[in-house]
Amino acid sequence: MKKNKPKVAFPHVGTMYIVWESLLRALGGEVVVPPYSSKKTLSLGTKYSPEAMCLPYKLILGNFIEAIEHGADTVVMISSPGICRLGEYGKTMQNALKDLNLNARYYDFDLYKGKFKIMYDGLVELTGVRNPFRIIHSLIVGISKVFVLDKLETVFSYYRAREINHGDAEKTFKRMLRKIENVFTIKELKNAEKEAVSEIKKVQIDQNKEILNVDITGEIFMVLDPFSNQFIERELGKLGVQTRRTLTISSWLKDAIIPKIFVKGETHLQRSMRLAKRYLTRDIGGDSIEAISDIINANDKGTDGIIHISPFTCMPEIMSQNIFPTMRQDCKIPILPLIMDEQTGRAGYITRLEAFVDLMKRRKRMLADKKIIQEQINA
Repeated sequence: MKKNKPKVAFPHVGTMYIVWESLLRALGGEVVVPPYSSKKTLSLGTKYSPEAMCLPYKLILGNFIEAIEHGADTVVMISSPGICRLGEYGKTMQNALKDLNLNARYYDFDLYKGKFKIMYDGLVELTGVRNPFRIIHSLIVGISKVFVLDKLETVFSYYRAREINHGDAEKTFKRMLRKIENVFTIKELKNAEKEAVSEIKKVQIDQNKEILNVDITGEIFMVLDPFSNQFIERELGKLGVQTRRTLTISSWLKDAIIPKIFVKGETHLQRSMRLAKRYLTRDIGGDSIEAISDIINANDKGTDGIIHISPFTCMPEIMSQNIFPTMRQDCKIPILPLIMDEQTGRAGYITRLEAFVDLMKRRKRMLADKKIIQEQINA
């Protein structure tokens, strides 16, 4: 009797669902993409989560509950080495799903036990494909998609901050995501990337618009997932701010998955360990050491400001935020810490962003005036 393939679901986490879906589909797997994270998703996740659990956990659990309601019988999650509650997600979520009588298998890509072997064995289990060449090819295409998606996010951010008609860049970007989603070879991916960049560049922009450049750092899920950070990049784009995520899936892949012999230059984690040692001598979990180094790097580059986003109760990010006052003695860059949970109100949140943008604009003009005066003195 032929064994039925599992119907697999996974959390959204920004655009990562595209990589998961296309990777499994390329291997003939059955995929159930959960609905985009919404108030319903958050409500479900919060209802069935321990009170002290962080926002990413609640949203991922909500994703899984909705996916199972839409027919999924297997949910997939990654456990990553490190000092973080992420390592406890698996057991806690399994118990939650069991208590809800949701008969779905929880499959954990446990990177504590290895990298490529765990990925390989997992894909065999989820798709039934045992051909190593086919699996390796699909993994290469999937990893390449991550880098393409991160590049498109950068192009998208440039045009969103300068667009004449608000929303044009985002509509084009979302349309191009569907193109990226439906390609399964490196050649097709390169062609889709060229087309996507070309289409985004067709968006009408104001080249003379005063633009601020802001880096976004913090806990990686909160940085990447638009719903969890209340679409912060969209809101900043409306205010004429070009954003750059300092934490990306591609940078994580370079640190955690891709063998170092294939990585050119200094990785994000290596830079973090080098820059942050003035304030933090060891990794304390989460993305805290990366956040500290990102502030130093943004200050050195002359970035207009940096926003640190973290989920409520995340101890590593709380500890990094407690280092910010000391850092302000050396780093002059404006820093906006944002702590998010299911209770965060939108109105107050937008007001804080607007005030931060006004602060950066005044500072930028003041620095420009000082530069002009200094040049006149030196003339």
